[in-house]
Amino acid sequence: MEMWLLITIILGFAMAWAIGANDAANSMSTAVGARAITPKQAVVIAGLLEFTGAYFFGKSVTETIRKGILDPTMIKDPNVLVYGSVAALLAATIWLIIATKFGLPVSTTHSIVGGIAGYGMVYAGTAIVNWGKMTQVVLSWILSPIVGAIMAYFVFKALTKSIFERRDPVRSARLWSPFWIGLAFVVIGTMFYIKVLHGKSLRTGVMTYGIPTGLVVFFVTYFLLRLRFPSSDPFIGVESIFRKVQVVTSGYVALAHGANDVANAIGPVAAVYAVATMGLSGMKVPVPRWILALGGLGIAIGVATYGYRVMETVGKRITELTNTRGFTIDFSAATVVLVASWMGLPISTTHTVVGAVIGIGLARGVKAINKEVVRDIVISWFVTVPVAGLISAAIFKFLMIMG
Repeated sequence: MEMWLLITIILGFAMAWAIGANDAANSMSTAVGARAITPKQAVVIAGLLEFTGAYFFGKSVTETIRKGILDPTMIKDPNVLVYGSVAALLAATIWLIIATKFGLPVSTTHSIVGGIAGYGMVYAGTAIVNWGKMTQVVLSWILSPIVGAIMAYFVFKALTKSIFERRDPVRSARLWSPFWIGLAFVVIGTMFYIKVLHGKSLRTGVMTYGIPTGLVVFFVTYFLLRLRFPSSDPFIGVESIFRKVQVVTSGYVALAHGANDVANAIGPVAAVYAVATMGLSGMKVPVPRWILALGGLGIAIGVATYGYRVMETVGKRITELTNTRGFTIDFSAATVVLVASWMGLPISTTHTVVGAVIGIGLARGVKAINKEVVRDIVISWFVTVPVAGLISAAIFKFLMIMG
């Protein structure tokens, strides 16, 4: 069993690396695409914040069978959980590496869900799979990008009308920029409570974290802009205001991502650890700090070594980004994820961010979007669960025969 634990730890680290490589685009691609920061700066910022989120704010108790995809009462043999965890991790990692090589942003959650469903069906047939949960996963493919695109489209239109299309854009920027930035930080403050601190009450999040954060940021921005506007050219001035804000919003997304998605890599590791130490295959197990650190380190190294491919796709190849557009994407994606979390709807951050990028492009007309890139991304989304499932099923079958 110790050997399998070691193998799973290595695979968990590899999965965390693949998550960092692919999901780096969620947090940093818009900032890089809009030239708010350089790719090297993005790698350092994302790496540090992803590790911080994973280690300090990653859930200390994680579900061993992610998202309740399988019925745990049907797994009687601890070896099945061990072999299945290995198969799911390896399958998800292989698929993420393939997708990242082609610069395709896919959902790491869907990858591991596909891997878990794949081994489950080989072991006990379709009855073991919670098809209600699987339906929710499929729904999130469709819901996330559409809602993200709609939100970004309207936010960008409103931001443009309130600042750029006014008679005196500098005066409008002084007045409206603090409002938009403050509103974004209401969402970010609330999201910090729910996604990073894993709080349950939306009301507590809004009243205790969201509104106070938003108000402080609003007044600070308002007084700074009263003192000095960055440029006599209103367009350059507004973009430079939002460039600074974009670094903060992107940093927040990286922190929240580390806190949440590290579970995709360490959940299966925690399952095997539980079997190895206690002989249990329960749904929820305590996760030792060193496993969280391993996941965080893997994500950070993944961002640093291979994250540039997907960052390039989302930040530069779908549509042209500026700082106001990048800010709109971060703000819209965070808002959609927050509302979805509150309503209990399954939603993919990756799909939401990509949808928001497309929405920004549509706000400038269909011609502003690279349709071939969007087509390739959508195809990769629809094959994620079945491909990860098939790879996992094959690996699990092989391990069961060999075991």
